[in-house]
Amino acid sequence: MVFADRHRMLADYVGGGTDPEDPTRILAMPIVLRIEKATPPPRRGLLEAAARAAVLLCLDERVDVDPDSAVPGPWHEPVHSWMDARIRKISRRARGAGWVAAQEVWGVTVDTGAAAARAIVPCPVGEVDRRIAKLQISGTEVDGDLSGASAGDAEDLTLWVNPGLSMTVGKLAAQVGHAAMLAVGLYDPDEAYRWWVAGAPLQVTMAEPDHWRRLSAADPATVAVVRDAGYTEVAPGSTTVIARRRDLTDLDRLSR
Repeated sequence: MVFADRHRMLADYVGGGTDPEDPTRILAMPIVLRIEKATPPPRRGLLEAAARAAVLLCLDERVDVDPDSAVPGPWHEPVHSWMDARIRKISRRARGAGWVAAQEVWGVTVDTGAAAARAIVPCPVGEVDRRIAKLQISGTEVDGDLSGASAGDAEDLTLWVNPGLSMTVGKLAAQVGHAAMLAVGLYDPDEAYRWWVAGAPLQVTMAEPDHWRRLSAADPATVAVVRDAGYTEVAPGSTTVIARRRDLTDLDRLSR
């Protein structure tokens, strides 16, 4: 398996996998958000770190099958099994020693200095590494405004958040992680490779209501849309995030 295969794995994802009868066997990717009590990160920065960590894990070489020996990398089976089921993510918060311990578990960390998140290799929810399982799920919240331009306003990829939904930062971290993964399909393999090498730069921004309506009306080939299953916080089928590349689809013309 080479990068083009990893690109295809994400670009071809259509969802709809079934869950096992045993709920402890449901596969999920833990997303660990670093939220220090004394110095909480900005909301936007934390979400951008989470989105990048999720997609960078999926595009990591450890997901490969060695083209010479045909030996799968250590992350090949867990990532592909998870993709064949459903791209569920569960956000957890960590600080201090808990954050340090999370670095010892297979995964990818994105640390921007202002915010950090670590995506953990997917596994059954009943078999989460104890260093991750002990981290809290509830209460994952930080302040910050997602409206207007971000520090990454010049980035090619924007993950637009639905302004009509209220979601905690933990819920939204999972949603932007989904969006970043699906957005790989907006790039051809060569473009995606360059984006991956650059560290998957992106920005997370709250859409204005009018802009959200135009995004929702865009050609489906030019956007990546996240529709939530509705297990927590939002109704089933809710569109939570829409990913769009800067150089695709002039959305302003849709409002004329």
